Amino acid sequence: MSAFTATDLAARVDDLMGRARDDLAALVAHPSVHLDVARRDDSRASAMWVAAAFTELGFEIDVIETSDGSPAVMGFRPGSEPDARTVLLYSHHDVQPAGQVDRWTSPPFELTDRDGRWYGRGAADCKGNLIAHLTALRAVGETTGAAVRVVIEGSEEAGGEGLDDLARNRPELFDADMIIIADTGNVAVGTPTLTTSLRGVVNATVTVRALGSAVHSGQFGGAAPDALAALVAGLASLRDAQGNTTIDGVTTDQRWDGAAYDPDVFRTDSTALPGTDLLGSGAPADMVWARPAVTVIGLDAPATADCAAAIVPEAKAVLNLRVPPGLDPHATFEALTAHLRGHIPWGVEVEIAADAVGAPFSADTDGPGYRALTDALSTAYDADVVRSGQGGSIPLCTVLSDIVPRAEIALIGVEEPQCRIHAVDESVDPEEIRRTALAEAIFLSTFS
Repeated sequence: MSAFTATDLAARVDDLMGRARDDLAALVAHPSVHLDVARRDDSRASAMWVAAAFTELGFEIDVIETSDGSPAVMGFRPGSEPDARTVLLYSHHDVQPAGQVDRWTSPPFELTDRDGRWYGRGAADCKGNLIAHLTALRAVGETTGAAVRVVIEGSEEAGGEGLDDLARNRPELFDADMIIIADTGNVAVGTPTLTTSLRGVVNATVTVRALGSAVHSGQFGGAAPDALAALVAGLASLRDAQGNTTIDGVTTDQRWDGAAYDPDVFRTDSTALPGTDLLGSGAPADMVWARPAVTVIGLDAPATADCAAAIVPEAKAVLNLRVPPGLDPHATFEALTAHLRGHIPWGVEVEIAADAVGAPFSADTDGPGYRALTDALSTAYDADVVRSGQGGSIPLCTVLSDIVPRAEIALIGVEEPQCRIHAVDESVDPEEIRRTALAEAIFLSTFS
């Protein structure tokens, strides 16, 4: 049990925020993009920085190269009390590519202060969360009654296959009573939020073939089957006039029973242009947290700058299918496959392949860990805690619930909507790091 009160911990976290900023700057400077082979040295350097930071806090650390080649930082520090509970703190040190660097207002891998926020790739997702873990542990010191594990992943943004394999092969490294996944965030700055629901994911590649080669659109257009038009017709069948996802045989009218998502706030958060409609017959929370959705995230077709007056013989699209709790991702993908085969017209060849299947997750919120964390968040933020869903996926959650069935799994973090994670000019509000760190410090000081 910690000797520090919540007031003591708040003062200690405040004193540590300068170091938190310096550490985040050092970590953001490592362009740890796992999928970029040219960045593998940067990913390793990022992992070694993380390993050194936790070693300084008394953890026995091992940097493990996982099956996908990514370096995972695994650590353990025993508790100060006999038969103490174990808390696992998760985050990831890999980041998304910077994308179009010339569109960033400041260099993506150089932490920059602007308008009260800290800008840089990974500043929020997920290096800001990692710094919150470190700041909480520094504030508490080595006085926690609970034992603490740390798991800092190196390929989450690439699907996390390596850590999933490690968890299934070495479950003892993940054994815990309470698992805190720091890779989500609050519904708004200053509103403490527990994410209790995650949609699963399936990426599906759809290929349509109609002709043996491109042919002149004037000579053959009107009678020859058009692969691109057939694909577009099939894709159009996945939405109704209101924008609801429509997959034959799949329920798409679920309701979200947690915190609401105000339509005007959602419009701002999603950068919807003036005059555009929000999609679907449900409220935004229903649409993004409780219902399945299909998004076309890639399309192979002639570019407008290079196109010729020819009928396209083959076209391809990548679909991102999001699957809420209550639906099986494999069965939903099979339904999507049957739907597309039934709606892509003219007898063209249709090939559909799945990739990156991840199950949805719904948290059990009745245990002592959730009660303690809810109290800690409320104290740190001086506000009531709300519960939200997450439209995105964290497949590791379902893996952990399988291999550590006794563990409570909670999702928190610094990634509120203004962070623009995965986009140009990603940023973090330092107050969110401070309050998240304080909540964790309070929790670690009381949960043993």
